Amino acid sequence: MSASPAERPNTELTGLRVYLHPRVIGMAFLGFSAGLPLLLVGGTFTAWLQDLGVQLAAIGFLSWVGMAHSIKVLWAPFVDRLQLPLLTRWFGRRRAWMLLAQAVIAASLAGMALTDPVAHLGWVAVFAVGAAFGSATQDVAIDAYRVEAVARHRQGAMAATYVFGYRVALLTAGAGALHLAAWGDWAVAYGAMALLMGVGLCTTLIIREPEVAISQDTRQMEQRVTEYLERTAHTGLRRNVTAWLIGAVLCPFADFFKRFGLGTAVIILLFIATFRISDIFMGVMANPFYLDLGFTKEQIANVAAAFGLAMTLFGAALGGVLVNRYGIAPMLIFTAIMAPLTNLTFSWLATLGPELYGLVAAIVADNVTGGLAISVFIAYLSSLTNTAYTATQYALFSSLMTLPGQFMGGFTGLVAEQVGWISFFVISAGMGLPAILLAALLLRLAHPDRIRQPGKNGVERPDPA
Repeated sequence: MSASPAERPNTELTGLRVYLHPRVIGMAFLGFSAGLPLLLVGGTFTAWLQDLGVQLAAIGFLSWVGMAHSIKVLWAPFVDRLQLPLLTRWFGRRRAWMLLAQAVIAASLAGMALTDPVAHLGWVAVFAVGAAFGSATQDVAIDAYRVEAVARHRQGAMAATYVFGYRVALLTAGAGALHLAAWGDWAVAYGAMALLMGVGLCTTLIIREPEVAISQDTRQMEQRVTEYLERTAHTGLRRNVTAWLIGAVLCPFADFFKRFGLGTAVIILLFIATFRISDIFMGVMANPFYLDLGFTKEQIANVAAAFGLAMTLFGAALGGVLVNRYGIAPMLIFTAIMAPLTNLTFSWLATLGPELYGLVAAIVADNVTGGLAISVFIAYLSSLTNTAYTATQYALFSSLMTLPGQFMGGFTGLVAEQVGWISFFVISAGMGLPAILLAALLLRLAHPDRIRQPGKNGVERPDPA
């Protein structure tokens, strides 16, 4: 099956030049906006509370605000279909939700900066919840925008620039906020972070709303819902609300299973759930392993954190180029194999001991393939969505991508204690075998480069400028 014109890379934007595409560049700034609030309601937030002497029990309870990102799929249908008064008409459905979410985050961070947690902990908690839910909502809207803004062959580059901006934001909200707090105080730090949300607001105002079309099959599916309700006791407002809810909440899932078939859809979901298990499972114990092996905190910070970040960004950028050049399928198979295989470099490091060259080699191998895997996998997930339900379907995929690994990560300490470090990393590598087998199976059942993204009349949408 030959690639459609929208799937063929533009010869003027091959290689590194794919990063000159305006929407690819803009994605870096949206990634910054997405990454900035994460630590400000997470690790940086708990450090602030601890520094002010807030009780540990209260700090523990307040850590729950970060759960908003794990349950964002619950309100993703509203981001997909609910029109915001005035904003949607002025800016379009994706930019409207991004602007609203970014304004909520900025206002919430400003509220946290102006409130004393010791005297008014309840209000700080309210502002933190607002920032967390605004952040999760922004993620849903930005993910949908990224999928819809360019064609499939540029999705890897979009993912790479998004990851770059996201990681820069994590450094800003982590180390940057801590330095500002040490120089001034926590109010200065959070006030500065609120101002930095202006990066996202300005970017959203500058970019254009993506042009998408709804396929005839999708329209017919939703029309059948309306026609069915007309034959029932549902009338007036009740019928309209019910039809809207079915279209927003149930149709995204029905569409996914209809397009791929029940068996293939289940295999795709299993692949999504298993692809990153080995990386997440291993990553939980990475820092304890380094310390136990005898590396100093400075070595870990300089090599595993700073140098490791550079290698991850390099891998993500390389992934964007390779997806643009060779397509998703070969890179998906490659990263499915290499991501768990590089875990074995840590088994080698465990036999070597605290040798700096061994740590550098392990970090290069693991983080470059990890960055590759991130950009390739995001491009793959983007290819699975129907533009009528981008936000809801992508929120489902991204939640499923991390949930199994995070759950199994809770048992990593017990496993490491029982089998030792060498065997632990061998086990973590073995956990990647199901993803390799499922990736090979998907080449036959639903080839990643032949998935049609429904557009007008069921054909793939054109690549916008």
